[in-house]
Amino acid sequence: MNIETYDEMFKRVHEKNEGAFVPFIVAGDPDFETSLEIVKTFVENGADALEIGFPFSDPVADGPTVQLADIRSLEAGMTVKKGFEFIKRVREFTNIPIGVLTYYNLIYKMGLDTYFKTAKESGVNAVLAADLPPEEAEDSLKASKANGVQQIFMAAQTTSNERLPKITEICSGFLYVVAVMGTTGVRSELKNTSFELIERVKANSDIPICVGFGISKPEHVREVITSGADGAIVASAILNIMTENLENKEIMLSKIASFCRELKEATKL
Repeated sequence: MNIETYDEMFKRVHEKNEGAFVPFIVAGDPDFETSLEIVKTFVENGADALEIGFPFSDPVADGPTVQLADIRSLEAGMTVKKGFEFIKRVREFTNIPIGVLTYYNLIYKMGLDTYFKTAKESGVNAVLAADLPPEEAEDSLKASKANGVQQIFMAAQTTSNERLPKITEICSGFLYVVAVMGTTGVRSELKNTSFELIERVKANSDIPICVGFGISKPEHVREVITSGADGAIVASAILNIMTENLENKEIMLSKIASFCRELKEATKL
């Protein structure tokens, strides 16, 4: 399969005057096969790229919704090795970009070269270690580049204009812009500081940016895309649908499909 790069994906959506819609799931939540069905639902209902989380016992950047998804996944037996097997299964039905959201302990424990080599072989485009600061990423960057895997980094509202170029210089694929202060989770509205951050990043770099954390409804997606973001990442709002419908998979998949279509529609300028 000819895997689409992030550059190719952004070119594709820009040519249609759209932004990218990037849904998130924790691999193996609530179980391996159901999780695969959910990802297929993403793909069939407008996903331009995928963000797939590998569960971790101490996800410090994540709020209660993602933490609960991590717990369900871990209890169902998910591991890093099985996570890469999961991505191989996803690659059986889609070639859109896949980014892995993880924590550095999982990379370090597996061994940097082994981790990125396995990621590449599994069909991963990029990896984002949520707790790895760019200043400490030299070894990880060396291993990822040697194995042809991009590394994504984050910019937050507290990131200074002096530090932004240092982050964007080593970041590839796209820059993950954190829309809110605090952990992941649904927010009722986005603040002006979110849009000011998008403007600051755009002024300091030409790397594509995707906005996540708190993006939980179509209005949020539309707001960040019209403010200059290249894509929107939606996590907790989708996971909430899963959590509320664990006892009825058909209803869960139907609601996720409908929500994804609404979110994708909101990316159209």
